Amino acid sequence: MKEPMKNIAKSEVLRLKEQISYQQGQVVSKTLAQNDAVSVTLFSFDKGEEISSHKSGGDAFVTCLDGVGQITIDGQAYELSEGDSIVMPAGHPHAVFGKEQFKMLLVVVF
Repeated sequence: MKEPMKNIAKSEVLRLKEQISYQQGQVVSKTLAQNDAVSVTLFSFDKGEEISSHKSGGDAFVTCLDGVGQITIDGQAYELSEGDSIVMPAGHPHAVFGKEQFKMLLVVVF
């Protein structure tokens, strides 16, 4: 059975970047939905924090909600600011780094 959305208000207008806080020296994640078809997660990165290079079994769609982040795909770096998005293709090595404090929405489609 597919699990519904969680950890977020329903039938209410929200600002996604206000749904997760920065924590000094940490990467914080908040799962909103997770099942065999899709994963929806909010992340906040303190400046200088990162998720090191790894591969995903699904296409990973990232939207920057706040700050400045760096996404590296196959060794190529891309800078994202608020409102920017990028797709990290399934099976390709990618990493995420907080150039400044950085919040993002990650949607992985399997």
